[in-house]
Amino acid sequence: MGEFGLIARLAEAFAKGGQPSGLVIGIGDDAAAWRASGVQLVTTDTLIEGTHFRLPHVPWRDLGWNALAVNVSDIAAMGGIPEQALLTLALPAQTEVADVDELLAGMLEAGKEYATAIVGGDIVGCDTTMVTVTLIGQALVDDRGEPLLMTRSGAHAGDAIAVTGCLGDSAGGLRILLGESAGSAEAADCLKRAHLHHRPPLAAGQMAVRDGVRAAIDVSDGLLQDLGHVCQASGLGAIVHAQRIPISPALRQAFPQDALALACGGGEDYQLLLAAPPGVIERVQGKADVPIAVIGEMVADRQRRVRLLDEDGRELAPPRAGWDHLRGAAWRR
Repeated sequence: MGEFGLIARLAEAFAKGGQPSGLVIGIGDDAAAWRASGVQLVTTDTLIEGTHFRLPHVPWRDLGWNALAVNVSDIAAMGGIPEQALLTLALPAQTEVADVDELLAGMLEAGKEYATAIVGGDIVGCDTTMVTVTLIGQALVDDRGEPLLMTRSGAHAGDAIAVTGCLGDSAGGLRILLGESAGSAEAADCLKRAHLHHRPPLAAGQMAVRDGVRAAIDVSDGLLQDLGHVCQASGLGAIVHAQRIPISPALRQAFPQDALALACGGGEDYQLLLAAPPGVIERVQGKADVPIAVIGEMVADRQRRVRLLDEDGRELAPPRAGWDHLRGAAWRR
């Protein structure tokens, strides 16, 4: 098919997904153009074969979905609205057209789910498959037109720490995909799906910022590591109560000895961690379309430590480190 045949195929496929109302020029020119107002949010993520996924284990359609979903997760962590995305696709020359079609189908499904359109990008030949998405969004505004944003630096001492959904399922799913046998078939299917098909809680992020949450991060590299980023940015410490961390029945069944470790450091959950006064968190809990569990509190601590406590208040050693792109992750070794 070649580069230009593939570009034409991409343009046709993405046109079927609809175009945002502010788009002036889409795929086909040297640059995309759209009308923008307010505060813009921009994020980018790259998925690389062998580092972030292995094609024998990850269907192309799920790869396409996740490439957009992981970027939506960043916008959700800011409380924003995703709008349009740029795609850079690096492919080996022998890649099957049917596989690319599946990847596009997954991206279109995610775009429909999260009201996001692909409006441009780039195609390059490469020995390894790489998918890079740059996502542009917009911040919500208050009644005065001022932007509403959740940031890592917005936490205060006394804030409750809460997380959406359950943690550790994606890491458990990866272990099963890599050949570990654990739990029932039903539990294994649930965990594998959590790894293959990320579903960031975008609506919960938007609701949280409207209701007064000003500190958040998406849990992509592991709960304790990502909470550590909030501590560093806010100049605080954090206490996490191990028994309060939401762990799914599937993960407990499949990996009873490792469930807490996976929930604390497994990564790739793409849930939200929120920090706000307890009353604000309670208000968000009452409105959100996903479960939200309070797992700890922000505290004054010059060393900016994250401390994990058991049910008797004794400090636990962190079960495992989170993901570090330049060091690797404990659960992938």
